[in-house]
Amino acid sequence: MDDIGKILPIEGYQVVLKGSLPADYTKSLTHLYQPLVGIQAISLYQTLFNELDFQDGSTAQTHHTLMNYMNLPLDDIYRARLKLEGIGLLKTYRQESTAHNTYTYEIQRPFAPAEFFADDMLTQLLYHHIGQAKFAMLQNHFRVQTTQKGTNITAVFNDVFQTFHPHTTELDISESEENQPVDVNIPSIDFSWMEQMLKKRMIPVRKVLTAANKKLMSQMLTLYDLAEFEVEKAVLWALTDENTLAAKEFKEACHDLFQAKHQQAAVKLTDKKETETAETDYKPTTKEEQLILKLEKISPKQLLEDLSNGGQASSQDLKVIRDVMTTQGLPSPVMNVLIHYVLLQSDMKLSKAYMETIASHWSRANLKTAAEAMAFAKNQKSRYQQSKNKPQNYRKSASKEVVPDWFKERKKKQPDVQQNNAVTTESNEEFAALLREFSDGKQ
Repeated sequence: MDDIGKILPIEGYQVVLKGSLPADYTKSLTHLYQPLVGIQAISLYQTLFNELDFQDGSTAQTHHTLMNYMNLPLDDIYRARLKLEGIGLLKTYRQESTAHNTYTYEIQRPFAPAEFFADDMLTQLLYHHIGQAKFAMLQNHFRVQTTQKGTNITAVFNDVFQTFHPHTTELDISESEENQPVDVNIPSIDFSWMEQMLKKRMIPVRKVLTAANKKLMSQMLTLYDLAEFEVEKAVLWALTDENTLAAKEFKEACHDLFQAKHQQAAVKLTDKKETETAETDYKPTTKEEQLILKLEKISPKQLLEDLSNGGQASSQDLKVIRDVMTTQGLPSPVMNVLIHYVLLQSDMKLSKAYMETIASHWSRANLKTAAEAMAFAKNQKSRYQQSKNKPQNYRKSASKEVVPDWFKERKKKQPDVQQNNAVTTESNEEFAALLREFSDGKQ
């Protein structure tokens, strides 16, 4: 990854601390966070924290000072900063000016050991990084010892005080929020899909989709790079007889799906490749590129609602899409193109039979992205039109009629290009219509 020039040595920075650090924060950083983000990231965290006492008011230090402190090039420091941001230990703010940019590094409180082991994603990552033996040792060491305290007879607020209704606008909760650790940023799942699936199987939605279970599902989706339909499979495998989600079985099911998908058992934090970073800076220029980028990012449910001028997608359409998607294993971007294509070909009606036929073909073609699916659909449509317009060769009985030479020459001169132009024109017109449908739906 080429990170040279992302920040400059002459650019300044200041450090602030959000809240206060727990007493055993160094143990958390060394034994729990360091295996995940590496020694350079933890060293940067400690360096920034220890600089708090030496800051001189509004005077910002330069990144050149930080390079001297850590004896590291600035691109290494930049990558270490990104790791701290990604794991939830640092927030970065940039102030732009005509001279040089200035950065504010806000140090976030790390999880205490007990909080760390209560986070399913971080514990799974740590387990895969350090192995079962070391993980079990750390878990036992940091386990909170519980003693027999007897029956809880503590008085509650209403037993001691007379209640009243304070003005909520006068409450200041900023202090209570200061010491809250920052979770790792995890993308959420569109749980409306899962709600439909659970209702179809007569499973109580509220018992399964609790707040804790939703967080767990989102974390496992990110950790194991699973599609939403794969998370649904794992949920069904992990349901108990009482229709509750067994967290341990669910994690194991997600890991099994990961192994089957990637043919490997190692799950570790690694830096994203340069091509992936470049994609975040990609700006589409044409309407076709804008459409492809949109189809890559949104969910099928959002696509249906966009094409319906913001109206709610019907449960029947969602059921059709979910069934086809899970049966054929199509990624969401490819499924979006399929939905768009079927609606265009079927007068904006979602035909399940037609969709299943095309989906099985696209599944065998192993399409992964919206761009691949779009190109494949256009190519197949073009080939179909060419074969449709190709003149049929019928065997005719031999005729003794004499055909003049001028008639033969005229037949030869009829251009075949017209057929190809007609096919191309029709294909382009259909794609233009697809773009118009999407644009109209977004207005």
